[in-house]
Amino acid sequence: MNSKNKLMHRIVSVIIVAILMVASFAVGNATGLMTHTVSASQEPAEFAVFWEAWDLVVEHFVDREKIDFTAMTYGAIKGMLQTLGDEGHTAFLSPEDLQQHESSLEGRYEGIGAYVSMDEGQVKIVAPIDGSPAETSGILPGDRIVAIDGKPIDGLSLSDVISLIRGPAGSDVLLTVIHPDETEAVDILVTRGQIKLDSVNWAMIPGTDFAYVKITQFAADTGNELEAALQEIDNAKSQGVAVQGLVLDLRNNPGGFLREAIRVSSQFLRPGTVVLQEEDADGNIQKYKSRGWGQARKIPTVVLINQGTASAAEITAGALQENGRAQLVGQTTFGTGTVLNQFNLSDGSAILLGVTNWLTPSGKLIKGQGIEPDVPVEQATSVELVDARSLREMSADELDAVEDLQFLTGLDVLRQEAPGMQQANTAPSGKSILEYLPSIPWQLRFRLH
Repeated sequence: MNSKNKLMHRIVSVIIVAILMVASFAVGNATGLMTHTVSASQEPAEFAVFWEAWDLVVEHFVDREKIDFTAMTYGAIKGMLQTLGDEGHTAFLSPEDLQQHESSLEGRYEGIGAYVSMDEGQVKIVAPIDGSPAETSGILPGDRIVAIDGKPIDGLSLSDVISLIRGPAGSDVLLTVIHPDETEAVDILVTRGQIKLDSVNWAMIPGTDFAYVKITQFAADTGNELEAALQEIDNAKSQGVAVQGLVLDLRNNPGGFLREAIRVSSQFLRPGTVVLQEEDADGNIQKYKSRGWGQARKIPTVVLINQGTASAAEITAGALQENGRAQLVGQTTFGTGTVLNQFNLSDGSAILLGVTNWLTPSGKLIKGQGIEPDVPVEQATSVELVDARSLREMSADELDAVEDLQFLTGLDVLRQEAPGMQQANTAPSGKSILEYLPSIPWQLRFRLH
C-alpha cells in the first residue's frame, strides 16, 4: 500500500472506529441519561480481517468513483446487525432514516402512510393508516411487498425498504405487492402525502349506549389524546348520553413508546397494578406498574385485537386481559416484544438495539407468541374494519350489516359483560375516577417494534 493510501486508511480507521464503537444511550433508561464508550484498544482481534478487506477495496477496486466511504461504513454496520438475527427489530438508521423515524413517532411525516415490518426476510404491511394514501390506493394489512418502482427488494433491510417507500408529498411510488391469501403480485401506484397522525379517535356506537375508541399507534402524545377522549366521553353525560361500555380497538396498531403504553393502561387499571415486566439478557426482571386514578377504570371494556396488533399495543392488551379488566376479542397478536434502545452515533445516525424482552404481568413472553384472545374471531384482512369515522356516519339500522365480525362480536360480549363489570375497579373512598394521572418521565420513551 502506498503512503497516500496508508494515510487514508489511518484517517478512515479513526472515523470507522468512532462510528462503530462510540454510542450514546439516549433514551430508554428510567434513571436518566447514560453514555457508554468502547475504546479502540478494546477492539476484538477478529476485527483485523475487516481492515484487510477494507484496504483491498481502497487499493485495488477498479471503479474508483464508486468507492463511497460512508456507504461502505453504513453497509458494514447493517451487516453486523443482521448477524444478530433480530430481524425487523434491531436496525441501523442513517441520519435521514433517523429523522423520518422520529418524525413518524411525533405524529407527522411524508410518505404513503403505512406501517411495515420484516418477517422471515419478507417485508409486510402491518396496517395502512386510516385515510392515508396507502389505504385509499388499495394497500391491505398483510400485503407482502416484493418490488418498489419495478425493482425487487430481495436482500434489502427493512430500513432500506422504508427509505425507498418514503418520499416528498405529491410524488408517486409503485409498489408491487402480493395480497394475503393470493399468489399473484399486483402493482399499486401510490401518491405520497403529508401524513398527520391522530393516534386516538372515538365515536358513539349508533343505537347503543357504548363508545368506540380506536388507538392507531402509541405515539408521543397518545396518553394525552386518550385522556382527552375519555374526558369527552365523560362529558357526554351532561348531554344525556350515559355511556355504559367501551370498545377499545387496538387492531393493526404497530405499537410505539413504552411510556404511552403505561399511560394508556393506567387509564383502565388501579394504581400500582403491574402493566408489564421487563427481562434483560441476564434474566433480571423489572416490573412496570400503573399510575394514578385513570378515567376508564369503572367502565366495562372489551378490547379488539388481530395479527396487526404489535408491541406496545400487545403490552396494553395483555395488561388489561391478565388483570381481569377486559376481554380480548379477535385474533392472536403479532408477537413482538423486543425493547429497542436508541443509541445515537457520532455522525447523526443511530442504532436501534434490542436490549430486553417484554413479558405480560404474569411473566408470559410476548415475542414470537403474541397475545391470544379470550374470544377468537378469525377474519380476512380484506374485510373493511369499523372505525370512528364510519360509526359517525352510520345509522343504527346499518350497524348489523357491517362485515366486521370482530367488532360485532366485541359488541355482543360487551352487552353481556357491562352489567356485571360496572362496579369493578372502583376508586377508594374519597378518590375520583377523574383524578389527575401523573405524567411518566420522558426517559421511559422506548420505540417497540
